[in-house]
Amino acid sequence: MARYLVTSAIPYINGIKHLGNLVGSQLPSDVFARYLRARGHEVMHICATDEHGSPAELAAQKAGKPVAEYCAEMHEVQAELARGFRLAFDHFGRSSSPQNHELTQHFAAQLAKQGLIAEVVEHQIYSVTDGRFLPDRYVEGTCPNCGFESARGDQCDNCTKQLDPTDLINPRSTISGATDLEVRETTHLHLKQSQLRAELSDWIEGKHDWPLLTTSIAKKWLNDGDGLQDRGITRDLDWGVPVPDLPGKVFYVWFDAPIAYIAATAEKFDDWERWWRTDKGADDVTYVQFMGKDNVPFHTLSFPATIIGSGEPWKLVDYIKSFNYLNYEGGQFSTSRGRGVFMDQALGVLPSDYWRWWLMSNVPETSDAQFTWESFQAGCNKDLADVLGNFVSRVTKFCRSKFGEEVPDGPMGETEQALIEELTRRVTLYEGHMQAMEFRKATAELRAIWVAGNEYLQETAPWAVFKQDPVHAAGIIRLALNLCRLYAALSVPFIPDASAMLAEALNTDLDWPDDVASALDTLKPGHAFSVPENLFAKITDEQREEWQQTFQGR
Repeated sequence: MARYLVTSAIPYINGIKHLGNLVGSQLPSDVFARYLRARGHEVMHICATDEHGSPAELAAQKAGKPVAEYCAEMHEVQAELARGFRLAFDHFGRSSSPQNHELTQHFAAQLAKQGLIAEVVEHQIYSVTDGRFLPDRYVEGTCPNCGFESARGDQCDNCTKQLDPTDLINPRSTISGATDLEVRETTHLHLKQSQLRAELSDWIEGKHDWPLLTTSIAKKWLNDGDGLQDRGITRDLDWGVPVPDLPGKVFYVWFDAPIAYIAATAEKFDDWERWWRTDKGADDVTYVQFMGKDNVPFHTLSFPATIIGSGEPWKLVDYIKSFNYLNYEGGQFSTSRGRGVFMDQALGVLPSDYWRWWLMSNVPETSDAQFTWESFQAGCNKDLADVLGNFVSRVTKFCRSKFGEEVPDGPMGETEQALIEELTRRVTLYEGHMQAMEFRKATAELRAIWVAGNEYLQETAPWAVFKQDPVHAAGIIRLALNLCRLYAALSVPFIPDASAMLAEALNTDLDWPDDVASALDTLKPGHAFSVPENLFAKITDEQREEWQQTFQGR
């Protein structure tokens, strides 16, 4: 048994996330964590809401609520949606927690002791109309790099270039829209990332097994120096982790947010240090992070700079699984235009297993992916209803009609041995893809495992065999019922509700198979079961057309 620490990029508090956000971090982290648990490993799966910074203040202002009240409410909304999608976090914490305040201030103090913090007089945007300095996301304008007209003051969403508000062309206040902006002096703390370049370079260059997407982004930022400038880690805001000795300042959200991985563990578990400090037992932990590609620079440079620069024995990430973007029907998801499917809407349309399966079988691992309702309908109907659901229904209903609701007794022959050999090979491939976090390949292999059962049923035709040789037919059905159990066990990471429903119907636990032959002899003759409800209903053309219309936006 190994130990795994698994974290998902923490979602911003400002609003409900869409399917692209879900498949870019939280869902794959859950699939991987579930797989590891099923294999018997010790797992700590952590996420939280990212509650500080200007996005939270702006969202609260728009909602007409105090920011602390708004964040508390939205945390519960996001936590409930996570439960709805069966995201089995060991804890879903908050970056506004006392633990994160304490740890963020601790890291800043340690970095200062190491000579890596400097007080810098900056020239920042001040809004005369608003009567205040405007931190990064309170300023929008034209990106000087690509010309995108709605770039934010911290980063351009179009070209991903990291920015300062003073870099923007034709800047404007996001509070009032005012353009009467001035550049004034203000004092802030900077993290001297440039002094850590050699250590960060050696660390990144040593990660030969990372996905190409992760390493290409990390090395681009590392080699062009853009991500290794000495960066400000404080802001002129009221909401956030206070900066000791600098009244009116809080720590930059991208400084305290990754620290919330550690703090969220500390919120819930007294022994949190055994997961996060190598002097407390974390030296044998494998730490895996999941995130969209826009978060890679901060997790490969800024957060590691904080960890390394502290001089303390904190656990560094071992593997970063990053993802490209999921687009919607030929364009982007849009909150403002109501375009695309958001997490709460998805659960109102269909149960979570449909979404989990389609998203993970189309996960944007090597390139951007496209959600279309036609693809969603076809994938769910074919894989879930026609292949898995149909197999379970045919086997259990046939058994009930011919042998009752007990596993019948009958021999296995050469056909069954050939199936066992094929499934043994495929399960090994499936496990390899899951361990490597190659989720598209894993879902393809799991689908092939389901298909093998259907092909076996077609080849052996127990409904025909029963007429001449009921004992032989009983042997076929005994194996097929055990196949249902095997499928339920293997499918837990992707479709946990259907697996649980099938386990309940089969009156069995769902242990991961040590070997296929033994797994297919788990349910013994005489074992009672019940016929489950239809696992997956087909999506009709009428439903698809209705949903296309509903979520097309304006």
